[in-house]
Amino acid sequence: QVQLVESGGGLVQAGGSLRLSCAASGRTFSRYAVGWFRQAPGKEREFVAGISWSGITYYADSVKGRFTISRDNAKNTVALQMNSLKPEDTAVYYCAAEYAGLAGRSSGEYNYWGQGTQVTVSS
Repeated sequence: QVQLVESGGGLVQAGGSLRLSCAASGRTFSRYAVGWFRQAPGKEREFVAGISWSGITYYADSVKGRFTISRDNAKNTVALQMNSLKPEDTAVYYCAAEYAGLAGRSSGEYNYWGQGTQVTVSS
């Protein structure tokens, strides 16, 4: 099992950048896939990006070319670098972990979730 804590959210203008971090506890963190999801009020939670236990990355079409997910197993962290932010990126961003997972796009595949961090992009 792991515990996840997100950080790095904030308020930025359109076109700006933010770097989110997901810090995890657990000795076997390297065996977990980690995904980033986001949810705006009144909307469904959606997949943003994921990284498998082996380091393979996946992105939602809406963020391809703008966001980059990476992991540092030595530090037990996963980062989401967000560039060229748009107002429609505004949401609470959550990181989630799945043991021996493949970073699937379905939130139901993940067993562990952080509490989220707010990202607001102004126009």
